[in-house]
Amino acid sequence: MNVLTVVSHPRTNSLTFAVADRFVQGLHAAGHETEVLDLHRSGFDPVLWEADEPDWSVGRKTYSLEVEKEIERMKKHDALAYIFPIWWYSMPAMLKGYIDRVWNNGYAYGTGKLHHRQVLWLGLAAASVEHFEKRDYDKMIELQLNVGIANYAGIPNSKVEILYDTLNDKQGHSEKLLTHAYDLGLHYSELSGDVTK
Repeated sequence: MNVLTVVSHPRTNSLTFAVADRFVQGLHAAGHETEVLDLHRSGFDPVLWEADEPDWSVGRKTYSLEVEKEIERMKKHDALAYIFPIWWYSMPAMLKGYIDRVWNNGYAYGTGKLHHRQVLWLGLAAASVEHFEKRDYDKMIELQLNVGIANYAGIPNSKVEILYDTLNDKQGHSEKLLTHAYDLGLHYSELSGDVTK
């Protein structure tokens, strides 16, 4: 597969970027190709302006040059991966702005659907799995990403994977998270998620 890996974090020395690096290593070890898009360093503007709010009555939509460039980038790949910290039980504003602008009406939904067959949403959470499960935050995130975004845009296979306790400083914990990220890349083609739940 040719996977577009999108990373969203303001700091390159973050665990998020270390996870992304291991994930990419796993992809390469499995024979996949990937392009890494660092949203912050790319200079991407997450703010949706008039140019990317097309007239719904027009058949062929024309977007801003920045968004057209990102749409062309997406078209070169047959699968997707998004790696990000979970803030306020959701994705960061930078990544949400990317989805808002690039997964746009006429391209990702409406008169068009994405051609990608698979997407992995890899989130990093400072809280524990018990904290997330107590109020079903994990299920809420899965529903939003798998059904509200991926399924709506026509992607049949969407999976949310959360790495918990990212601030845990116990010896070996960070390495376990990184190993898991590597395994997700290594077995990317085997991932399956039911977007109809």
